[in-house]
Amino acid sequence: MNIAFFSTQKYELPFFEQSTRAHSAIKITYFEQALSEQTAILAKGFDAICVFVNDCVNAAVIEQLANLGINTILLRCAGFNNVDLPVAKAHNLKVLRVPAYSPEAVAEHCIALMLTLSRKTHKAYNRVREDNFDLNGLLGFNLHNKTVGIVGCGKIGLALCNILNGFGANVLVCDPCAQPGNYTITDLDSLLTQSDIISLHCPLTDQTHHLINDEAFNKMKPGVMLINTSRGALLNSKACINALKTKKLGYLGLDVYEQESELFFKNHSDEINQDDIFSRLVSFKNVLITGHQGFFTQEALTEIANITLLNALEVNEGKPLTNEVL
Repeated sequence: MNIAFFSTQKYELPFFEQSTRAHSAIKITYFEQALSEQTAILAKGFDAICVFVNDCVNAAVIEQLANLGINTILLRCAGFNNVDLPVAKAHNLKVLRVPAYSPEAVAEHCIALMLTLSRKTHKAYNRVREDNFDLNGLLGFNLHNKTVGIVGCGKIGLALCNILNGFGANVLVCDPCAQPGNYTITDLDSLLTQSDIISLHCPLTDQTHHLINDEAFNKMKPGVMLINTSRGALLNSKACINALKTKKLGYLGLDVYEQESELFFKNHSDEINQDDIFSRLVSFKNVLITGHQGFFTQEALTEIANITLLNALEVNEGKPLTNEVL
């Protein structure tokens, strides 16, 4: 199987090269370009493509891929909202993903965002480097005894529950598929009104698009902390800015952003940012944004590479597809 690998990052290469070393049947060609209607032609002569979260796999791209003889789309991520599944099905393309690589990686990043915001360690770091040891303006709060609401309790949500239990937090969970555990299962309205901290871990669907909007913010406690490491479009960014301006939202930690495909995973330091909404978000002193690095650990990248290779081998060998989306 010859695979065209789009949106290649240098950090991925050692992990995928290690995974494919013992499998001569799999050959990967790496392209730095993201998959789009303009770059799909690069897949000519390949059997499959491998894409990441911000690659465009819409109807027009899929039609091009099908015409080029592509039969498989390998997602090296859990989410698949960037793939037009009905069109892929109509063209008989197999779509496979990595459903769980390291839930602890993302869950621990959530905790890093929470603690950094609550204890202001990023601001303290900069002060100390300038020989400023003044504590004024750095007052934080404990996670112990705080009520933390988790929207979506899959593997990442469960991992976060376990960590928060260690902190002595009171954990609420909203998920129609949640099973009894070390948390309290509740509905979304109750979670929004009771939580001191809210963390989003649900997939992006038509039902969850802009789940956190003006109406949701109106139900929250004044000064609430909101964390999103799931999908950017779960959050209405304009509503978020309004909530920050009125101080309804006291802390915001983001590892994802609705329009991140134009920003993340690239160095734009020599450019002028044209995204006014993003620029407004980062201007708030109580906002912390990381560039989609929640998954970015050695353990997670090893698992992503291994499972992606497993998916490719199952297709190539005609075996049952463990991680098939479609």
